Amino acid sequence: MKLSQILQDKGTEVVTISASESLWAAAGLLDQHRIGSIVAVNQAGGIVGVISERDIVRRIAELGSNALTLLVENAMTRDVVTANPDMTVEEGLSLMTDRRIRHLPVVDGGNLTGLVSIGDLVARKIAVTEAEAEAMKQYIHAG
Repeated sequence: MKLSQILQDKGTEVVTISASESLWAAAGLLDQHRIGSIVAVNQAGGIVGVISERDIVRRIAELGSNALTLLVENAMTRDVVTANPDMTVEEGLSLMTDRRIRHLPVVDGGNLTGLVSIGDLVARKIAVTEAEAEAMKQYIHAG
């Protein structure tokens, strides 16, 4: 199973934010869309970072509520790990586990084409495993 198949089912919409927006704006988008992270982009739409709930909470713990006036670029993760659509679910899970991340932007030809979460990948892995187990049961009962 490839990430492109997950994006076909899930959709390719990715919530983005300018790196020059405030953490307050980022928190609002996270809440509005009920998501855990947002891809930060530059004026040309290129990926420059990822801002997550965790990043915002860390800044608030450091600076109090004044942290919400910081710019996204001052709190985001800059070393963005990305995947390509042909990556398998297993490869994506391995990458996310190794890098200790929960969200993986999918990039094809330099363009942001989707975002998968560890929850998306685990859910798909479980569904495939359950389907395989059910097929095995049917095979055993039939023969």
